[in-house]
Amino acid sequence: MALRQIEISLPKARLPELEEAISGRKELLDLLMQPAVSSWKIPIGGEWKTRFSTDFILIRMLVLAEDSQSLLDMLEEKFSGEEGFRINIFALEASFPDIPETANQRAVSSSDEVDHKERVSREELHNDLVEGAKTTKIYISMIMLSSIVAAIGVLNDSVAVIIGAMVIAPLLTPNVSLSLATALGDLPLAKSALKTLFLGISIAIFLSIALGFLLPVDPSLQEISSRTGVGLMEIVLALASGAAGALSFTSAAPAILIGVAVAVALMPPLVVFGLLLGAGYHSLALGAFFLFLANFISVNLAGVITFLAQGIEPRTWWEARKAKKATMLAIAGWIILLVILIVVVFFGDHQILKP
Repeated sequence: MALRQIEISLPKARLPELEEAISGRKELLDLLMQPAVSSWKIPIGGEWKTRFSTDFILIRMLVLAEDSQSLLDMLEEKFSGEEGFRINIFALEASFPDIPETANQRAVSSSDEVDHKERVSREELHNDLVEGAKTTKIYISMIMLSSIVAAIGVLNDSVAVIIGAMVIAPLLTPNVSLSLATALGDLPLAKSALKTLFLGISIAIFLSIALGFLLPVDPSLQEISSRTGVGLMEIVLALASGAAGALSFTSAAPAILIGVAVAVALMPPLVVFGLLLGAGYHSLALGAFFLFLANFISVNLAGVITFLAQGIEPRTWWEARKAKKATMLAIAGWIILLVILIVVVFFGDHQILKP
């Protein structure tokens, strides 16, 4: 049972209103499903008290992870205008003694009534992916290392080495960040994710072209020839990888193996494109690039659809209405691009499209 500790700083005078909201009214209990397994109230003083004109209190609540979203929405709606109001969310590894079975059953029963999606809160998800969409030195280093290892694996026709490169490749988070930005209509997050992705793709292409120019490239090798055309199976793989990537973040599941699946769909075709281009095999390089584009579009399209299916949307109705229009346009754009790409590949050169 996943738990979250929600820490709220609030003017002391508003404490009765908070207590009434989370435990005093049946309709609010139905809305929140399980407002709190337990809570603590701690007065705040010192530096924090001198910064503001009122006395504050710190409330800590222990809630089920899948029930935290409604609680957070209610708190933000009721108290976001208050001076010094803040919410901090902590993931708990364990809590002892065990949560009483009656509290757990109550949460499950209420969750069933509203068909609540079992996922982490929107705030946790957004915070994780905002950080993951940033360009860092570690990200650049990992892209460079992954590109080099993947190129060596491809040139040696070694599946094991290619898989090792996929473990290194940090492509999951910026792609999922772009999908979340599309689902929420979050333009700043979309710009950050696109910047990070473009830089990573550019680095991988540059290094691969250089290696293709310096090293002998045999286009008949299985690990190269299998990535010089777009096939239905590759698109299905990319769609499944994108959906799994989104689910790994919304369920707080370990993302490393799913990140490998996303990297498999993106990094090898990109590296093969650079190697073939550097070696002078331009037609085959174009096929590898088309495969990368088809996979890139499919990963992000599946990610957006997965977020929408899980009910990920802005908190307020006017933000949701605005985001819905932008999201539908983005989804339509991804689909149109994918269809155009397949049509161009099919009618441009039948050899680029796999049977």
